[in-house]
Amino acid sequence: MSGADQQQVSNQILTVPNALSALRLVLVPVFFWLILTGRDAAAIAVLMVSGISDYLDGTLARRWGQVTRLGQLLDPFADRLYILSTLIALGWRDIVPWWLVAALIARDVLLALTIPVLASHGYGPLPVHLLGKAATFNLLYAFPLLLLAEISGPVGSVVRPIAWAFAWWGLILYWWAALLYLRQVRAAIAIPQAEPGGRQPG
Repeated sequence: MSGADQQQVSNQILTVPNALSALRLVLVPVFFWLILTGRDAAAIAVLMVSGISDYLDGTLARRWGQVTRLGQLLDPFADRLYILSTLIALGWRDIVPWWLVAALIARDVLLALTIPVLASHGYGPLPVHLLGKAATFNLLYAFPLLLLAEISGPVGSVVRPIAWAFAWWGLILYWWAALLYLRQVRAAIAIPQAEPGGRQPG
């Protein structure tokens, strides 16, 4: 994020992009219940609405100059909740293996542990890396496709390899983005340690 972009971040709460992010959060338990109860068509419809709102909230926030600190927190938080709820539900239904569930959840737990570390150095959560957005994009495409792959017949046969391609790319990019984020955390917490001596990191 450039300095110009950072200056546009506001503390507003009541904005259209934030309302869209809030809508996504409200739909999370609905989505989770639909998957658990086998209402796959309705679950896919909710996920599509969520995906559209995810695209719109970021686009409108930038276009209308409504990038807010609340929005920067709500957007990735909603993504994490959708991924978590979908993973647990798909694992419960034996659609995805539990090792995939564990691998993705472990990544989020690892990054959650950086929050108190950053807070102790006067930082909030760092901006989401573009690679993390790409990982989330792949995963949120993989999940509805994995549901479609459960349909018997030619549709399921065609969709299944595509769904798993998105899932594998999502998993790889998810962890790659995590490693980049950890490097950003290390760089951020090193800055205050260098300032008292008046030396810049070399």
